[in-house]
Amino acid sequence: MFRRFAFARFAAALLFLSTTPVVAAGLDAASINDAAAPPARLPDRQQLSPSIARLEILLDRAHFSPGEIDGKLGENAQKALAAFAEANGLSFDKAVTADLWTRLASASEGASVATYTIVDADVKGPFLNKVPAKMESMKDLPALNYTSPREALAEKFHMSEALLQALNPGQKFDKPGDSIAVANVLDTEKPAPVARIEVDKTRQTLRTFDAAGKLLAFYPATVGSTEKPTPSGTLKVTAINKNPTYRYNPKYKFKGVKSKRPFTIKPGPNNPVGVVWINLSGEGYGIHGTGNPGKISKAESHGCVRLTNWDALRVAAGVAKGTPVAFVESSR
Repeated sequence: MFRRFAFARFAAALLFLSTTPVVAAGLDAASINDAAAPPARLPDRQQLSPSIARLEILLDRAHFSPGEIDGKLGENAQKALAAFAEANGLSFDKAVTADLWTRLASASEGASVATYTIVDADVKGPFLNKVPAKMESMKDLPALNYTSPREALAEKFHMSEALLQALNPGQKFDKPGDSIAVANVLDTEKPAPVARIEVDKTRQTLRTFDAAGKLLAFYPATVGSTEKPTPSGTLKVTAINKNPTYRYNPKYKFKGVKSKRPFTIKPGPNNPVGVVWINLSGEGYGIHGTGNPGKISKAESHGCVRLTNWDALRVAAGVAKGTPVAFVESSR
C-alpha cells in the first residue's frame, strides 16, 4: 500500500514538472530590460527567457502582436516576427538578426518591464471559482468574470499568468498598494482608422490596413474549424458590441454542446466570445475575444475569428460599420 502511495506521489510530481515552465536563471525586470537579441541557438521552448520576453513586448508595442506574452518563442511570436521583418524589408528565418533586433528595439521607447501599483479595482472582483468547461454549465452564472486578480492583471498587461508570477515570486496580487513588475505595453493612443481587414485562413492571422493600403497591425488568430469553416470572400462589419451576451443557436450544432434549445451566457472576459464581438455580414460570423489567450492559433473556433481579448479590443477601436473583411487562403 505504502509503495503504491509513494509511486502515486512520484508520478504526480513528474506530471507537475512536465507541465510547469522552466524559469530561466535571473529572470526579473532588469534581466528583461537589459536583454540583448536572442542567441542564434534559441532557448528551449519550455524555458522562460528574458530575451524572448523582451522581444515579445517590443513586438506588442509595435502592433505586431505575439498573442500572449509568455517569454517563450512559440509559433505566434514567430508569426509576428516574420510579419514585422517583412513589413520592414528584412528577413527572418528562425534567427533574429542584428538588423531585425535594432529595428524592433527602435520602434518604441521606454523600459520593456515597468512597475505597476495594484489598485482597488484590480482586486475587487467578484471572481469565479472556476470557468466551466462546457457552455451549458455557463448559462446559469451571473457573469463570466476572471477567476483571480492574477488572471485579471495578466490579461491587463497582455501576459501569461506564468510569466507574471515568475516576475513577481511570492506575490498573491491581492493587496492594493503592492508594486509589481509587468510588461510595459499599455497603449493610450487611439488606433488609426482601419479601412480593410484581411484574415488569412491558412496562416491563422489577421491584418489591418489603412486607406492607402499601409499595414497597421498584425495579430495571430484562431480561424474556423473543420466542423464549421470560416467563409471565403469578403464580408463587412455590421456592428460592434462590447461586453456581449453570448447567444447559442442549436442549429449551429457545436461539438460538445448537447442542448437543443437556445440559451444565453452572461457577459465577462471569460465569456465564449470574450469582451467584444465584431459582427460580420455572414450569419453567425464575427471577430471576437476569448478567455483562453494561450490557445490562440492552437485550438479550433466555431467558424469565427478569435483573438486575445486585448487584440480584439484594439481591432474594434479602429473599425466601423461597413469595414470590409476579406478572407483569403495562402501557402504557408
